[in-house]
Amino acid sequence: MNETAHIILASASPRRRELLAQIGVNVFVQAVDIDETQKLDESVMAYVQRLAMEKAQYGFETISNKHNLPVLGSDTIVEIRGVVLGKPENRQHAKDMLLQLSANKHTVHTSVAIVSSKKKVLATSSSHVLFSELNEQEIDNYLVTGEADDKAGSYAIQGIAAQFIKKIEGSFSGVMGLPLYETTQLLKQCGVWPLANNN
Repeated sequence: MNETAHIILASASPRRRELLAQIGVNVFVQAVDIDETQKLDESVMAYVQRLAMEKAQYGFETISNKHNLPVLGSDTIVEIRGVVLGKPENRQHAKDMLLQLSANKHTVHTSVAIVSSKKKVLATSSSHVLFSELNEQEIDNYLVTGEADDKAGSYAIQGIAAQFIKKIEGSFSGVMGLPLYETTQLLKQCGVWPLANNN
């Protein structure tokens, strides 16, 4: 068992860093840049799992890692009726996405991958989210806040958009970008025990 819970997070997402801190894991943030284009005929599940593993693997291979720490990569994809809603290209694109989500149920898939010197592990959480019906004025008011600008599906469940969420089935932290139950199980498999710093 590791004396301290330290990993490298191959992501610039402040939300993922905060979620890991919430369960007592210290992270060194080293964002990686990979091609995130979906492959032809690639299923949504295969897509999100591939991106998470590629981020972790690329991070493990390229990041300076003198302490040989495990590297965690993650990816979140919003899917509605088989269509992937990524990060919006602009405000109009964000508005179009939110109009699609309005009064509809969609699925948020988040995959987590950890690569260490001894193993590679992966888990995926899929949650169903039901939006209330939104009018255009509500959407415009939300977009002005800027919260949607860099979010998959153009919303942040932990932010202002929480008021639009009628129901969620699954992992709240998974919808945020890192399912904590699945992440904890993977960390333990790699010898990283959350809260070890407090023992």
